[in-house]
Amino acid sequence: MYRRAYALLVGIAVAMGSLALLVGWQVGRPVVDPDGFLGPAVVRVPLLILGALALDFLPRTLWGGRGNPRRMREIAAHRWRTHWNRDRILLVVLGLVCFYTTYVAYRNLKSALPFVMGPNKYDRELHLIDQWLFLGNEPAVVLHEVFGWAPIAHALSSIYLWFLPLVPLAMAAWVVWSRNISFGYWFATSQSIIWTLGTASYYLLPTLGPGFEYPWLYEDLAETGTSTLMDSLFYGREAVLHRDLQDAVQSVAGFASLHTGVTLLFALMAQYTIRSRIVHWVFWVNFAVTVVATLYFGWHYVMDDVGGVVIALIAFYVGGLASGQKFDRKGLASHPTTTTSAVPVDD
Repeated sequence: MYRRAYALLVGIAVAMGSLALLVGWQVGRPVVDPDGFLGPAVVRVPLLILGALALDFLPRTLWGGRGNPRRMREIAAHRWRTHWNRDRILLVVLGLVCFYTTYVAYRNLKSALPFVMGPNKYDRELHLIDQWLFLGNEPAVVLHEVFGWAPIAHALSSIYLWFLPLVPLAMAAWVVWSRNISFGYWFATSQSIIWTLGTASYYLLPTLGPGFEYPWLYEDLAETGTSTLMDSLFYGREAVLHRDLQDAVQSVAGFASLHTGVTLLFALMAQYTIRSRIVHWVFWVNFAVTVVATLYFGWHYVMDDVGGVVIALIAFYVGGLASGQKFDRKGLASHPTTTTSAVPVDD
């Protein structure tokens, strides 16, 4: 029933993992688990799956049972029978394992970028496009003048950094709680696709980003968590490139903006699969603010954000087709075509 989604999830994970191993071997660097400080992947991935189960069962049974062990067991048993069927378990395991494999491969391929592409970068060209789009002005300077300094900088920084925990949390939420199994596959496949396309875009048009290439434009910004992160990435890159640090990854690459692409993908998925208009607004505002933050702090050029939008739309559409969605000709709506999950979203 979900064979196309299975094939896409597993195929991308295998292809990305194999490519990361091949590129690592070619440049003489081992494949590194970027989150290895949390423990080995063979332990961490099962813990993620168990954590997803716990998040679904514990609040439900504790609240509904009101301290009555018998009632709590009944609630847990009912939830297991009605929600955690074979399709749901397969979605959670396959979605989390394949996405995590794809993400680790992405981080390693991104880290290998300067070793593969050498000094070739396109920052100057994209910077000139930015200046042309802003009528000869620097986008960063314009945004700094429009939005002010310290208060806005801290607000934008908080939204930008929220992306880091939002990615795994959103993945878990859609595969565990999506009211329609096909929506979970849609989300998981779209995520795997966009991180893969993002990796390809780094190699097609390698850049550092304006904050690293033209740091003087951002010197007067207030110190925030984002500026601390940028400093950390700069020194991490230096350690990998010039001190030959083997058990770390460098994480600097500009085109396309995955912050922009992934937050747009979240907003589209919320629009098409969740009924609450409040949730729609939350994700669309998060996307818009994230785009501003990428330019404000110097993470990306304007065309990086455009590229992020393009790969998000591709991932969203291809993931939808793979998971059995039928898109309406007009309006922001779709309908699942899978026979066991005929629950359409609101028009």
